[in-house]
Amino acid sequence: MGDRFSTEQRSYIMSRIRGKDTTIEVTLRSALHRAGLRFRKNVRGILGTPDIVFHGSRLLVFVDGDFWHGYRFPQWGLSLSVFWQRKILRNRARDRRYHAKLRRDGWRVVRVWEHQIHCNLHAVVLRIANLVEQDHDVNLLREKRLNETPCVLLRKRSSSLTS
Repeated sequence: MGDRFSTEQRSYIMSRIRGKDTTIEVTLRSALHRAGLRFRKNVRGILGTPDIVFHGSRLLVFVDGDFWHGYRFPQWGLSLSVFWQRKILRNRARDRRYHAKLRRDGWRVVRVWEHQIHCNLHAVVLRIANLVEQDHDVNLLREKRLNETPCVLLRKRSSSLTS
């Protein structure tokens, strides 16, 4: 199946896709910050430039887009052109290589999928908070701050913006 856009149009569309500070990254970082977690973002000195870094816990968080990183790729990948199949397969292979290398270097690596953030942000935040707290004897007061699901908070905020 051919592309419905011209080469120039497709090039323009693809040039608009950001590599950092995407909506899902900002959403997750905001929720983590509200939960009292402090971190660095997009640290270039670490292989793969992780989206979120907890240096004290040696924990790296990568926020992966479902399309670009091939969530359940074998189920839908054949519907793409050969170019996109190869591109996503290369991304998946690179992700596996980097994950293994970072683990050998003593980092704990967490990969969070785009759909997980959209569907259950609260669970993602709790998962990361628990990993950070494993290394720090932190009082679990943070749980009180997470009583209201961050997804609900996001919906409230977005609906107030449209009003």
